[in-house]
Amino acid sequence: MLRSWRVKLKLLLATVTLAVLLSWLYLFVGSLEYGRFLLLPPCLGEQPSRDVEREALASRVRRVEEENQQLRLQLSQVQAEGSDGNPQWGTSAEDGEPPGGERSNRTACPKQRTVHKCELLHVAIVCAGHNASRDVVTLVKSILFHRKNPLHFHFITDSVAHQILQTLFQSWMVPSVHVSFYNADDLKAGACPPFALSQPSRVALQPEVSWIPNKHYSGIYGLMKLTLTKALPSSLSKVIVLDTDITFATDIAELWAVFGKFSDKQVIGLVENQSDWYLGNLWKNHKPWPALGRGFNTGVILLLLDRLRRLGWEQMWRLTAERELMSMLSTSLADQDIFNAVIKQDPALVYRLPCFWNVQLSDHTRSEQCYTEVSDLKVIHWNSPKKLRVKNKHVEFFRNLYLTFLEYDGNLLRRELFGCASLPSPPSDQLQQALEELDEDDPCYDFRRQHLTQHRVHLFFLQYEFLALPNPTDVTLVAQLSMDRLQMLEAICKHWAGPISLALYMSDAEAQQFLRYAQASEVLSARRNVAYHIVYKEGQFYPINLLRNVALANTQTPYVFLTDIDFLPMYGLYDYLRNSIQQLELPQRKAALIVPAFETLHYRLTFPKSKAELLSMLDMGSLYTFRYHVWPKGHAPTDYAKWRTATVPYRVAWQPDFEPYVVVRRDCPKYDQRFVGFGWNKVSHIMELDAQEYELLVLPNAFMIHMPHAPSFDISKFRLSAGYRGCLQTLREEFHQDLSRRYGAAALKYLTAERSL
Repeated sequence: MLRSWRVKLKLLLATVTLAVLLSWLYLFVGSLEYGRFLLLPPCLGEQPSRDVEREALASRVRRVEEENQQLRLQLSQVQAEGSDGNPQWGTSAEDGEPPGGERSNRTACPKQRTVHKCELLHVAIVCAGHNASRDVVTLVKSILFHRKNPLHFHFITDSVAHQILQTLFQSWMVPSVHVSFYNADDLKAGACPPFALSQPSRVALQPEVSWIPNKHYSGIYGLMKLTLTKALPSSLSKVIVLDTDITFATDIAELWAVFGKFSDKQVIGLVENQSDWYLGNLWKNHKPWPALGRGFNTGVILLLLDRLRRLGWEQMWRLTAERELMSMLSTSLADQDIFNAVIKQDPALVYRLPCFWNVQLSDHTRSEQCYTEVSDLKVIHWNSPKKLRVKNKHVEFFRNLYLTFLEYDGNLLRRELFGCASLPSPPSDQLQQALEELDEDDPCYDFRRQHLTQHRVHLFFLQYEFLALPNPTDVTLVAQLSMDRLQMLEAICKHWAGPISLALYMSDAEAQQFLRYAQASEVLSARRNVAYHIVYKEGQFYPINLLRNVALANTQTPYVFLTDIDFLPMYGLYDYLRNSIQQLELPQRKAALIVPAFETLHYRLTFPKSKAELLSMLDMGSLYTFRYHVWPKGHAPTDYAKWRTATVPYRVAWQPDFEPYVVVRRDCPKYDQRFVGFGWNKVSHIMELDAQEYELLVLPNAFMIHMPHAPSFDISKFRLSAGYRGCLQTLREEFHQDLSRRYGAAALKYLTAERSL
């Protein structure tokens, strides 16, 4: 052993001496006309001018000096190594090492950028469920923040993640980003994904991974990466595969460039596992799957798909898994166990990535040996079930880096890649054309631009249990809110037991605050039938009708109760509405059921348990009909006097400015999104219901009460700005014109009624 180290020392000393001599030789021949051809490698290219030659020579000298310093550093490391003879772990800083630790002795040409700035990079991610769909957004943000290349994301998803991510990317509209989806639920059983946007045809697959017992918390989806040679298009030759709990600290193109370093036999790029799991010494009788040394972590994988297909990858991993499962019975680390068993059998398949490409932050890892400076960090992997609570000496630094992207404004990532042809995106092109057609001198320009603003939308931000077979009379409460109305959520959940669909207007940072609030609330965390849809902030007006439409479009029940977040429904209203829908035979008629609205000026209220109690409080002056003192026209047509004694539903006629809260079929007209901020957002909707000949029926034993709160910013602008009110009037007139075009002469009564006021 000692003799081998002496040989290593002699070799390094000889190399340092040779490098020094070469550098002086470069200086000596640098003034010669053709001296560079004697010493510089041929990969430097054609003959440049004399000035360029000198610059190249000076650059080469500097590079040789840097190599000298690196060799001296390696020499000191060799001298410092222990007598066990093991090379320092994780020192393959730039070039990967083949299994066995052998290094290439060739002298590299000057470092060239191997990834063209417009080259399309492919990234595959397995994502299933609501929580993983949130996690993957942070990963994508970190990639987009650093990237300089067009990207194509390939998502292998369940139906939940597909709906969430497809809506998110369609509304995000990031230039030079393409997205395809592949159905993981079908892949589990072997069928081709029906919603894979880029799949040219349907290919029959045999059952893939559902037969493999897996103890890992990722479940069946933790095995999906084994199927990528079949799941992804056959035309795709290579791909970077990432776990959802990854954060990038550099441009992903640097990782893509590593494909160019693979040998002819290498097909998989992986970072060595940084825990002792595969060494089998964590506890008594610990028996991990077979692995090469410490094994490899599959949170970051480089796959040469074309080579894997030629090697028969599907049969290779399947036969290995079947053989090992005879004794192991199940996987403990999902696909990672099977990847390692295959590599153990054929080590030549793997290219060892430097460990900074997957700094693994699980407990008791050797991740600290992957970096000495912040600039060393490339990819951080939160591969512990504890995630941000993991034990690590530098966990605060890593946590802050993660939180930076978690709360980063995703709107800022909609930046063009200059010099690269954008991927075709008809919605984006249409939006850009509409924006260019706006007149910036128009006094209402800001209103019109807000109407065209494309907001990012993250559906089902928290866990939601979808209804398999909704009741034909079931009804969902639909509302919208911003951060300043968050305190109403618990009270509404106590008053309404049925499904709820909410659109929340928030920034990225506020969405995370809401997440922590909901998870800490006993009331909210206990509910699985409340759907929270985040609409991310952008622009200066509150897009109230966009929010309503998002909440409305993502309901599942046949009927919806269209309300506002600052109203508390009476106790038992959910059951009462379902019974009313059935008794009134609403499925056979076109009707809107009106829930009479009241209000209190007291922040603390003993909520009435019945209509009789409400009438008593109304007579005592502790309750009022809604907005009777500031906007009586809004609810006067409800006919509160008649309601006091009514025992059966009664019909009322539409009147100007009528804006009741109603129960209608889910396929009712959408809200008109030109109305932003305060004013006419509900009035226009009720007007269109009337234009479509909906009956307006007041329910005799239903009520809701508005709770007091500070005025919104938009209502303050309405009250203080004549320009604001003038633009609202302009939008009203344009709405009337559009209504007339859609409904003809029947819509003339609305304009006539408006003018008569």
